[in-house]
Amino acid sequence: MVAIFQGGGIFTYAILGIFIIALGLFCERAYFLYFQLKLNADDTLQRIALLLEKTNIRGALEECVKIEKHPLGRTLKAGLLRLNKKDKEIERAMEEKILREIPVIRARINYLAMLSIVSILLGFLGTVVGLINSLKEMVGQAPQAPPNAMEVLIGGISQAMVSVAFGFMVAIPCLIGYFVLDSRGNYLIAQLKEKTLSLFNALSTLKANA
Repeated sequence: MVAIFQGGGIFTYAILGIFIIALGLFCERAYFLYFQLKLNADDTLQRIALLLEKTNIRGALEECVKIEKHPLGRTLKAGLLRLNKKDKEIERAMEEKILREIPVIRARINYLAMLSIVSILLGFLGTVVGLINSLKEMVGQAPQAPPNAMEVLIGGISQAMVSVAFGFMVAIPCLIGYFVLDSRGNYLIAQLKEKTLSLFNALSTLKANA
């Protein structure tokens, strides 16, 4: 297996470097999205809603501070801090906060798709370069076609195909990883928008009953 890998030439090493980068990127993003941003948003919002029903604004803010490392906590806090403002100002403040949080959630996810494409292109480039080198070797052996011309060509094609095969072997996991993280990011963003709207409705009701 090592001999086959080495037979692919310098491009297989470049593709291996891409794989290492992509693996590190996926692990970092997966840990962030699945563990650091893990939160029972329903329970959190329910506790805040109960405190608002009792007009305990301080308690509601403290609940937001407890989860301030989460985008939801920061967004809900932005709305609660403007409770004395008009509904439009509260809505605008939370929407602005959401727009700032979305890039944080989706940071570097698109790099996996880019690395997938680059690995495939490097594989094809390695194939082309390998074929060119094989043809040069055949031409350089003799003015006429050498007796082992077919063996040289087949050997060159075999080595060239290693790089494209390795490129696909790296590209496929990168693409799967991209869709997994992208799906998780979209879920978190949708949840953020939903809970923000729920809090806005609760704040509007509280102000109307005041």
